Amino acid sequence: MTPAGSKSGQKRKESDSMGTIEVPADRYYAAQTERSLHHFDIAHDTMPVPLLHAFGHLKRACALANQELGFLTKEKADLIVKAATEVAEGKLDDHFPLRIWQTGSGTQTNMNVNEVISNRAIELAGGVLGSKKPIHPNDDVNMSQSSNDTFPTAMHLAAVSELQKTLLPSVQKLRDAIDKKSKEFRDLIKIGRTHLMDAVPMTLGQEFSGYVAQLDAAMARIEASLPELYELALGGTAVGTGLNTHAQFPGKAAAHLAKSTGFPFVSAKNKFYALA
Repeated sequence: MTPAGSKSGQKRKESDSMGTIEVPADRYYAAQTERSLHHFDIAHDTMPVPLLHAFGHLKRACALANQELGFLTKEKADLIVKAATEVAEGKLDDHFPLRIWQTGSGTQTNMNVNEVISNRAIELAGGVLGSKKPIHPNDDVNMSQSSNDTFPTAMHLAAVSELQKTLLPSVQKLRDAIDKKSKEFRDLIKIGRTHLMDAVPMTLGQEFSGYVAQLDAAMARIEASLPELYELALGGTAVGTGLNTHAQFPGKAAAHLAKSTGFPFVSAKNKFYALA
């Protein structure tokens, strides 16, 4: 998906507090993303796609929470939600070019997401890309947030999703396949080996049963890590104090994330720890 009427090779002007800079007309990102591309032109290792999709869920939840608290109008929240949902669904993946090499706390990636959602929302409203009207990337999309709490939150969202939807099911399939072979080989005798030498008899089924037990233990350790990953730093803002954020914002945003993802996310009790 690209901005309507844009063509590859064309440029448009975007501005921020540092001035004006040209960006590709067929991309939704803006000045801070373009500056990062110039400053960190290192390799081609871009940010993981699951993390970007997690940011989409996060920005959507924040907009809904801010609307409920009366800080965003329904019109603005609806626009942000629509654009953020497109990010979460992977429809705007081509608009996130940043490398993993950037300044600490993920500030550039957070701004990349803010800019893409802002300009896409502006387009949905029939506005002019780069105008920051009616949706401002900082004042609206990033409302009640800081890179310091959004990035660790997105990391938790992405980690939980990948563990639950990809890693654990894959390990379970491997475990079941090996368990099947363990039973199949239960009467197949072989020589066990120690110190690179033949030792004593055992069955191949017994050997495979050890692999099954190892995978069972690995899955148990992964599952044991999930409760801590469900706790989110969102709402701690810059250093964990929650400055410039409503006291109810963290809980409301976490509730929306739990609803949209299907995972039991909650607001971390201690944001200083969650940000660390």
